[in-house]
Amino acid sequence: MACFSCEIMALALVLSLVSSSAELQKLEHSIKNDGSLSLLVIGDWGRKGEFNQTHVATQMGRIGEELGIDFVVSTGDNFYDSGLTGVDDKAFEESFTNVYTAKSLQKQWYSVLGNHDYRGDVLAQLSPVLRELDNRWLCLRSFILNTEIVDFFFVDTTPFVDHYWNNPESHHYDWREVAPRQTYVSNLLKDLDSALKESRATWKVVVGHHTIRSVSIHRDTKELLSSLLPILKAHGVDLYVNGHDHCLEHISSNDSPIQYLTSGGGSKSWRGVFNSNSDKLRFFYDGQGFMSLQLTKTVAQVVFYDAFGSVLHKWSVTKELHSSI
Repeated sequence: MACFSCEIMALALVLSLVSSSAELQKLEHSIKNDGSLSLLVIGDWGRKGEFNQTHVATQMGRIGEELGIDFVVSTGDNFYDSGLTGVDDKAFEESFTNVYTAKSLQKQWYSVLGNHDYRGDVLAQLSPVLRELDNRWLCLRSFILNTEIVDFFFVDTTPFVDHYWNNPESHHYDWREVAPRQTYVSNLLKDLDSALKESRATWKVVVGHHTIRSVSIHRDTKELLSSLLPILKAHGVDLYVNGHDHCLEHISSNDSPIQYLTSGGGSKSWRGVFNSNSDKLRFFYDGQGFMSLQLTKTVAQVVFYDAFGSVLHKWSVTKELHSSI
């Protein structure tokens, strides 16, 4: 494993300074000397290399090298089918350490939990023990990643969804440190609202597992439409990045600047489902792949790639610089 001890020491220091209050934990990551930031986004991947996970990982390594990425974002469902059984579960190494081996991917991974992760031992994925096994790994429920030009707000979306609580079918969900649900969700929304209001970053990116807008099998997540989306719109969020649907998507909001970006093609895909959506669909690929995001103070560029590393879709947006008074 490539060493990046300075980054890890800095990360550990930030974590140690985080308040134990209900406020969202805040981490920091430096940008490049030229003022830019590059990253890859992957979701719904952990299948021990199967279902083309290894192929996608190989191309991530190639693109990551070309872009000189600073870190990787995981949109959740990190380990199938039911998360990890504990901190000693070999699936961690078989689905993560032994798959994402490219030199360019030996950077910090910032991860959220997905619904499949909640079917296992959630506390194992959150445990610092895993960071000792592979120092790239960092998974928290909800947190903020501050950089000089962009703030990332990672949101634990699984507790929002009604049917995981009311109709779990044969699945068990690990609600430790989440129940009672109403209190947890209410506090999270309040903390997110405050954090977004305080943010002075040029770009605001929110990362969650579940879709807000989607044309694939899971469609829109009604609970996020009613509770999370109004907060994102109120504070001028630029991008909402998610997984959950095993595909690649780009949908533009009709009534706000928000771009909905689905990167859930890390392994098993090809659902064969398409549902129309009232917002503007710019791109949909019902297959495996991943996404890159490159940012400067004035430009954000999104690129989607398939499992062979071919570019499927590009989109960019610019912002004018405003001098502070």
